[in-house]
Amino acid sequence: MTVLFMILGFLMVATGFTCFFTPLATFLSYGYFLAIIALVYGIIGIVQGIRYRRFGVGFVFSIISVIFGICLLVSPYFLAITDAVMLYMTAAWFVLMGIVNIIMAVTVTKATGSKIWILHLIIGILAILLGCYAFFHPAVMAVSIGILIGFFFIETGFTLIFSSVSR
Repeated sequence: MTVLFMILGFLMVATGFTCFFTPLATFLSYGYFLAIIALVYGIIGIVQGIRYRRFGVGFVFSIISVIFGICLLVSPYFLAITDAVMLYMTAAWFVLMGIVNIIMAVTVTKATGSKIWILHLIIGILAILLGCYAFFHPAVMAVSIGILIGFFFIETGFTLIFSSVSR
């Protein structure tokens, strides 16, 4: 499983840099990126929840992420609605991701005692700040969504890579 997390991490980092260099194309295909993010995050969360027998808030959010990702990929109507309200959905998702990462920082500290909790805490705080910013400045968010998605892919990819190396 560690090799899978490392491969997914490298793929997410590469995708993140692609988003940085092509922000307009990223904005135009945002719904598909959101589906991929939700599916990858959800699948990894479900696998970790089952593997470590943790069925708390993170596990439930992972299941919701998988359902959301599948709905985006399957339904063109859901994708069109998502494109119409994507900025606020992204803001809410960033805030939720931040909360889950902060909760994970606390549980990782208690469960393993490793220093990886600091990375989860920093990512959680940054995700909450990005989400709050998007709520209050949606026009700026629309212009910079490709860069923000790139940031999210890169930070999630590095988290996967560091988590797989620290085991």
